[in-house]
Amino acid sequence: MQITNHLLMIRPVDFKFNEQTAANNKFQVASTESDTQTQALKEFDGFVEILRKNGIDVTVVDDTLQPETPDSIFPNNWVSFHDDGSIYLYPMFSENRRLERRKDILEGLSEKFEVNHVSDLSFYEMQYAFLEGTGSMVLDRVNKIAYACLSVRTDQEVLDNFCMLTGYESVSFQAVDDTNFPIYHTNVMMCIGDRFAVICLDSIRNEEEKLAVLLRLTNSGKAIVEITLDQMNHFAGNMLQVSNSEGESILAMSEQAFLSLTKDQVATLEHFSSIIYAPIYTIEKNGGGSARCMLAEIHLPEK
Repeated sequence: MQITNHLLMIRPVDFKFNEQTAANNKFQVASTESDTQTQALKEFDGFVEILRKNGIDVTVVDDTLQPETPDSIFPNNWVSFHDDGSIYLYPMFSENRRLERRKDILEGLSEKFEVNHVSDLSFYEMQYAFLEGTGSMVLDRVNKIAYACLSVRTDQEVLDNFCMLTGYESVSFQAVDDTNFPIYHTNVMMCIGDRFAVICLDSIRNEEEKLAVLLRLTNSGKAIVEITLDQMNHFAGNMLQVSNSEGESILAMSEQAFLSLTKDQVATLEHFSSIIYAPIYTIEKNGGGSARCMLAEIHLPEK
């Protein structure tokens, strides 16, 4: 299944602008406000409430004050969960982000879900090679395709190893923003749903790579919803399709992303899913990530 009803979210205790990630995440902007954690916590709790009101199962785990992990609110970068009962742990670019990997979280989930195997790719950090989970990769789980824009945080060798271990096919390419700066994570410029794909094709400057990505998407049956570079900058590519307890499809995004969409784009997306959105402006500004980054999908079989 491409989508799941089960999500993992990490409730922040010390959210703030992370200096270690800012060099290659141009979506981050340092806040001058003194209550960043307070505002982020309010936004986080509001997002969880919206998800749960719409019938989505959310496992919330509190972060800890020590060690210091300002980006723990984005768990999909260090872990992914798969329907064969496997868990993958990933090599992270920033040293303080490596501290987000928590064995206790996996042990807690194993009480509710079947865990058959844990593959730890974090050893690549010693080689200065990284693959930051479903931030670096946007997975077509049904067709077993891993889309990835290569960057300092997304290494081809690690990507190839993940694909070898999982049976996925790698579709890699270069993507840049409107200043020609490399995009740090694939999931800010594209989203894969069960029957659609949202993508900023303008960010892929190489025409051969662009055509290859487009053909791979269309040949796997995805309707293309193209977004502009400006919409990408408002996190319109950072969406996640999930399902509720009734099996209905829901597309989760931020309020900023939703407001950037045109009426025609909204109408197209609503053909495939109901849309829900939450105001998470403080998280987006300081963290440089949005709604999808906050959600780690749990595809593990239930016990």
